[in-house]
Amino acid sequence: MSQKDSKILKQSGVIPYRVRNGKIEVLLITTRNRQDWVVPKGGISNGMSPPESAAKEAWEEAGVIGQVETQEIGIYKYRKRGNIYQVRMFLLPVENVLEDYPEANQRKRQWLDVPQAIRCVRKSSLKRMLKTLKNQAM
Repeated sequence: MSQKDSKILKQSGVIPYRVRNGKIEVLLITTRNRQDWVVPKGGISNGMSPPESAAKEAWEEAGVIGQVETQEIGIYKYRKRGNIYQVRMFLLPVENVLEDYPEANQRKRQWLDVPQAIRCVRKSSLKRMLKTLKNQAM
């Protein structure tokens, strides 16, 4: 299937963050196969706005709850299994961190400062969003 023939599947995701001792920390999670550090994202659920669906993904994948900021901070695309995915990203100031959540046994999670998070993620578009986080979040 050529890229031209591929369907673009829409997703939304969040960069979960908190401020500790005056520094921004980002919560990264592993993919289900635990190979890469990523942020929560997934398909936009029927009847939900992209920010609402992103909040649901944050709870399911990372066990975090907060009020997703409705202003989009960026968009990135990736290919997987012959499809092209377009992910609309939002910031999530974390209010609660739960120990019991749907994918707790499938993923690891870790709070990192922004420079550490940038080093851990592989996607250059996500690295760029993390670099702008300090200006967006404060």
